[in-house]
Amino acid sequence: MILILIRFTLFLTGALTLANVAFMFRVANPTIGFTLQAVLGAGVLLYAILLPRIPKKVHVIAGILCLIPLVFVLFLFVYGNTSNVDYTEDVVIVLGAGVMGETVSRPLAHRLDAAARYWEQNPAAYIIVTGGLGNRATITEAEAMARYLIRIGVPEDRILLEELSTSTYENLIFANAILTEHFPDGFRAVLVTNDFHIYRSVQTARVIGLDVTRIGAYTDWYTWPVNYLREMLAVVNHWIS
Repeated sequence: MILILIRFTLFLTGALTLANVAFMFRVANPTIGFTLQAVLGAGVLLYAILLPRIPKKVHVIAGILCLIPLVFVLFLFVYGNTSNVDYTEDVVIVLGAGVMGETVSRPLAHRLDAAARYWEQNPAAYIIVTGGLGNRATITEAEAMARYLIRIGVPEDRILLEELSTSTYENLIFANAILTEHFPDGFRAVLVTNDFHIYRSVQTARVIGLDVTRIGAYTDWYTWPVNYLREMLAVVNHWIS
């Protein structure tokens, strides 16, 4: 009976994981996280099929190996949801994400909402939005982000645009160049991105000489698998590169 229950749980988990990949493909720009989640879902289904034939020793090893990504995810989540702003920063750097046509994606909307809430507490600050033209966009990410901020009440004259970048590194390096020119006497910045993305973004900022505070924006629960799987791989790549 226990074996049947475990197999059913694994089948259900694998099926839901694959269904989530299909759903995410419709609402977000594809990333390597989609592939990783699809492989994970297929692996869980295969494990369920072969479960009665798998030795107990393998089950133990698999369980231990599963703890590693779980601890990794917990670290990224806690770090990303621990803000350290003091509301005296000169500028908010909002990292780009997916845009569909001229519409910002939900993850990007959460970033912009977080930036706007910060600005309400510190209206003297500027907000710089970052991102070039994506593969499903008809305007740059920065332009779509600026329009969104204006619609929710941020004055246009408090918004700066960086419209050339195609990655987190470029978001930050190009934004830093613009801000260095805009603030010739130096500036303090707060970095805003989704919580899963905060750790790597802060580390990347430090690499290029930006010492930033941070705000982690909300991440919709149904996007966790795609985003955290991709981010774990990206963080490991950051560590070894």
